[in-house]
Amino acid sequence: MKNLLIGLDFGSDSVRALLVSENGEQLATNVQPYRRWSEGKFCNLPENRYRQHPLDYLEAMEAAIRSVLTPEQAALVRGIGLDTTSSTPCAVDKDGTPLALLPEFSDNPNAMFILWKDHTALEEAARINACAAESAVDYRCYEGGTYSSEWFWSKILHILKTDAQVREAAYSWVEHCDWMAGELCGHTNPLTLPRSRCAAGHKAMWHQSWGGLPPESFLREIDPLLGGLRQRLYQETYTADCAVGYLSAKWASRLGLSRDVVISGGGIDCHFGAVGAQIQPGDLVKVCGTSTCDIVVAPEINRCIPGICGQVDGSVVPGLVGLEAGQSAFGDVFAWFQRLLSYGGGVVSLQQLEQEAATLAPGSTGVMALDWFNGRRSPNANPLLSGLLAGLQLGSTAPMLYRALVESAVFGARAIVDHFIREEIPVKRIIATGGISHKSPFVMQMMADVLNMPVKITAAEQICALGAAMFAAVAASVHDSLDNAMEKMGSGYARNYQPEPKNVPAYEKLYQQYQKLGNTIEKSIIS
Repeated sequence: MKNLLIGLDFGSDSVRALLVSENGEQLATNVQPYRRWSEGKFCNLPENRYRQHPLDYLEAMEAAIRSVLTPEQAALVRGIGLDTTSSTPCAVDKDGTPLALLPEFSDNPNAMFILWKDHTALEEAARINACAAESAVDYRCYEGGTYSSEWFWSKILHILKTDAQVREAAYSWVEHCDWMAGELCGHTNPLTLPRSRCAAGHKAMWHQSWGGLPPESFLREIDPLLGGLRQRLYQETYTADCAVGYLSAKWASRLGLSRDVVISGGGIDCHFGAVGAQIQPGDLVKVCGTSTCDIVVAPEINRCIPGICGQVDGSVVPGLVGLEAGQSAFGDVFAWFQRLLSYGGGVVSLQQLEQEAATLAPGSTGVMALDWFNGRRSPNANPLLSGLLAGLQLGSTAPMLYRALVESAVFGARAIVDHFIREEIPVKRIIATGGISHKSPFVMQMMADVLNMPVKITAAEQICALGAAMFAAVAASVHDSLDNAMEKMGSGYARNYQPEPKNVPAYEKLYQQYQKLGNTIEKSIIS
């Protein structure tokens, strides 16, 4: 065993470290929760404010990496790759230090990383969309046509408008994936820090056709507070197979690794998960966790695809266009229902709910749900939408409601697949990954039935971290291309769910009812 790679996956609640050989043998994995986040600090759920302290990332990462390595293995590590949630930006000073790491801002949520699902910037997103709609160039066109409150510019503007101290101290802003890679290399200067093509293209309206980020005039039109920021950000971006640098002396010492370890470019977790799942054109990789992210790759596309979360050259696989869609809440909906039923001290088992819900025939309960508990990301983003349970009666039971919630989540997945196909983007195979794909046969079988196509489940559970390790292998010249890294290091598939023919017609009828209910509710909100 000559070469080892480490993949890091920074999720919403924890960081996962995976130690893997150049031939794909997964040697060790470790999950470390974010301590402050798990204590509920710096967040305000009623306000949809979700903030994370950079120390959570650093402490959890150090513990996770040390947990997967022996001293003998440490000497064989050639590269580290990493992915994070996105858009998760943070204000930094001239050295690229997140403001929350400075004593005067250590307890200020606005100086911390703004997690992807933070929705405090609804007004700012509306302003960006209004300006883009009136602009001679619609800078949202490669973002699916709607700019989200979850994304880079919306969040920055919200903080600039609401916190004068942060506004004065913020020299620039960084995405979590960019800062993390730079931090490991000791290269955090925001003016020279390599920036992720993946995050910039999908979340910050970066595109080569207009010279990178939107022009200064457009940003000033949105709000004068954005004036001058563009020149303190970046113009060029890099695909994740490029090396950012070598492990710094500080982190080599803290992690027990060599300074010859290469750090590859960062990116978005779900995009790296698609690489870990060995994505090919025609595949839709669905990362099923608290939310979902749906990734497709395709050869050159000569038009903008509306209603999705971006299309970016090289954001997933260099040389192919990466297309992203997703659902703002998936597992979060099930967790909400569990918390609701557990109010008062009891603990309700999701496993038991699933077992009882699975005994109910499709369409037998009369209960219908909408999965928009955190708004709708795609198709056609609308953060103002909310979840719904309809058809309740005095005889409705918890398993009935749980089944309805699962059905709505899977119907949301079907809507995304249908949208890609309508836009002439082929979807021939579904590959599911993430925690729910491994833990819930009930959800996965329903997905195969509702989509009426096979659903393959990746063998590797830490698929995003595996994708990160694949990128590290290319950046460190362990493999000469990402295609070769995927072939040599891929884990294959653990299970293949086939549609149950008897269930397909029943779910088709329910799906049409879901669409009708959703259209009615959305029209009522608009009017």
